[in-house]
Amino acid sequence: MAQKSTPKSARQAKIDAVRKDGGGGVNRIVVGAVVAVVAIIAVVGGVVVAERNQQDRVGTSTTVPAGASGMGQGFVANADVTLQPNAPTLEVYEDFQCPACALFEQVMGGTVADLAKEGKIKLVYHLKTFLDANLRTTHSLTMGNAAMCAADAGKFQAFHDAVYANMPAQEGQGWPTAQVRGFAEGAGITGAALDAWQTCVDERKYGTYVESTEESSSKAGINSTPTVVLDGQKLDFNAVPDPAALKAAVEAATK
Repeated sequence: MAQKSTPKSARQAKIDAVRKDGGGGVNRIVVGAVVAVVAIIAVVGGVVVAERNQQDRVGTSTTVPAGASGMGQGFVANADVTLQPNAPTLEVYEDFQCPACALFEQVMGGTVADLAKEGKIKLVYHLKTFLDANLRTTHSLTMGNAAMCAADAGKFQAFHDAVYANMPAQEGQGWPTAQVRGFAEGAGITGAALDAWQTCVDERKYGTYVESTEESSSKAGINSTPTVVLDGQKLDFNAVPDPAALKAAVEAATK
């Protein structure tokens, strides 16, 4: 027997009316809210990943080397030398992967080192890393950190010079780990000091500092290497093409 239908209750009728007229709107609001939450999670997740990648690259240490006055400040390579009266400051901006920097060191490096040892200049290095982004590597940062670790042992200059004397044949190729350790040993870092250097390298003790010098110099408009500044004035390598001209420029800047 067919069952007789009964009239809908007033409450059910209201529910059905909402479903027909506005139910979809309620669903769209809910879906929109969910999408917004997912988008926020994605943004936050992206920031977290970026921060983790940055930490993996530069490490988490905020240690500044003894030869620098703070983050973003250059490293004074001859801080242990008594400067001659009115000695000018020579600032060298270099990226360890830069072939032109290697050429500068080949031509001028010995003269710069001698002037620094004699106290005729205050020698300040600003380590740059922009070639890492250009070449999709981390060699500039890695070698900058290793050089600062060598500075802890008082061997920055020797390590620095060894790196430039052994530039890879191909730009972006980098240096094998064993060769980098060989630079430290060749610079005279041995025994417990060598162990400390290795720990410093492995922990990327100065990674954040080296990255800060890149950021600081870039903001100051130094975006090419080598850039050499003598008492605030950029050197024109056409006007100062050789060691004799560099010595003359330093003498002229000595006040």
